[in-house]
Amino acid sequence: MPFTDTTTCRAVAAALLATAALALTTACHEISGNRIGNPVGVSPAPTSTSREDGENPSPGPDGRVACTPEMLRFHAGAMPRRTHRMLLTVTNSSGRTCHFAAQRYPLLRFGDDRRPTLPAIAASRPATAVSLAPGDTAYATITTSAAGGPGGKGHRGRKIAQFGVALTGRATPTQVGLDGRAPVHVDPHTATVTYWQTSLAAARKW
Repeated sequence: MPFTDTTTCRAVAAALLATAALALTTACHEISGNRIGNPVGVSPAPTSTSREDGENPSPGPDGRVACTPEMLRFHAGAMPRRTHRMLLTVTNSSGRTCHFAAQRYPLLRFGDDRRPTLPAIAASRPATAVSLAPGDTAYATITTSAAGGPGGKGHRGRKIAQFGVALTGRATPTQVGLDGRAPVHVDPHTATVTYWQTSLAAARKW
């Protein structure tokens, strides 16, 4: 039986084990890294989603959402060649279609927030609630004072350069400045507002 050097055998065995362990570790790294350094089964971190509509309201059953101030651009000013009239417009500046089904006319206050909002002209109510696609505009005519009598003469009125507009009863009014900042004389006791209209021609009827 040949002579065996025990020390030499143990050294050879240890070297073989070290080589095998190194090969196994390298293979595991290659598999877990998918050979390009990207961990398998780990999705990229999600990117943040911008909320261009401010409150980002949830859509209704028809896919539309209620219009919010964050979705709209407001403009207001005296109506040319129409006495005791002011025009309020809102343009949908968002990328979503919205509607005024819940509150079909703007809630307006001139001055004191403790005063009730202006009453709506019932006859101006359209058959269906106004809906605004992106870029569309809705209109409301404001009768700033009665055409005749004490309200029309203005002794109970005041001049304003801005006023509050709310789209729902619980919403905080948005302050809308008049175009050109030219004050307009209003009488809160006799002023009224139309329902939202889909065209300027419809708004000018009132």
